Amino acid sequence: MAVPPSYSDLGKSAKDIFSKGYGFGIVKLDLKTKSQSGVEFNTSGSTNTDTGKAGGSLETKYKMKELGLSLNQKWNTDNALATEVSVEDQLAKGLKVALDTSFVPNTGKKSGKLKTGYKRDYINLSCDIDFEGPVVHSAAVVGYEGWLAGYQIGFDTAKSKLVQNNFALGYKAGDFQLHTNVNDGTEFGGSVYHKVNDQLETAVTLAWTAGSNNTRFGVAAKYQLDSDASLSAKVNNASLVGVGYTQSLRPGVKLTLSALIDGKNFNTGGHKVGLGFELEA
Repeated sequence: MAVPPSYSDLGKSAKDIFSKGYGFGIVKLDLKTKSQSGVEFNTSGSTNTDTGKAGGSLETKYKMKELGLSLNQKWNTDNALATEVSVEDQLAKGLKVALDTSFVPNTGKKSGKLKTGYKRDYINLSCDIDFEGPVVHSAAVVGYEGWLAGYQIGFDTAKSKLVQNNFALGYKAGDFQLHTNVNDGTEFGGSVYHKVNDQLETAVTLAWTAGSNNTRFGVAAKYQLDSDASLSAKVNNASLVGVGYTQSLRPGVKLTLSALIDGKNFNTGGHKVGLGFELEA
């Protein structure tokens, strides 16, 4: 078996069917460019149609492949500066070490994380230390013949207590994925992903909280109309219906339209629409 996914990526195929292709209540513009020297620039701006609040960010990425070194810097309109420096496959094959820092000049608030990850066939390990606390987050995923098992733990060293205790189990085949998880012994969830054919993908999610009789579930699908257009739809047990349409107008130009309809209060309004425009050069 190849390298299993990280713990956060378990069940990712189903998550993507529910999340990608939608942008309810937001008008967003993304611009991606790359200089001749290899520096990538990602600029994003958005406004919330409900509150009118606007925001934006600028991110730069630079990689020195021969040294396995990457430098990412990000600034947003909340005046927060974030920098991540990482080294991969240099100290050992499959090992990645990164230092992630952030700084808010207005308040003087600083934070930092030391991230480590190691992956190879059948195993994917990670250990992050958040200096604010400090809090240690560790995760491990093992895989064999399509079966996946993962464990995630968070430990607050200052309070000497567990802040996270999660377990996941899954199975992955060529066109089918099954994922179940238990978070802190109280949150239970699961998802099923099925690629019916080259045009149609479907997903189902279930969630339940101990001590509650309310089971949450949703169904979603994505249909590739042609090489340039796709249609997405989802519905949950709260009668919220989401639809999305993505169209590639030309190479490097993508348009996304989406709408969220409240089926229980159809006549009273409160529905949301979204517009996304993505440029890449």
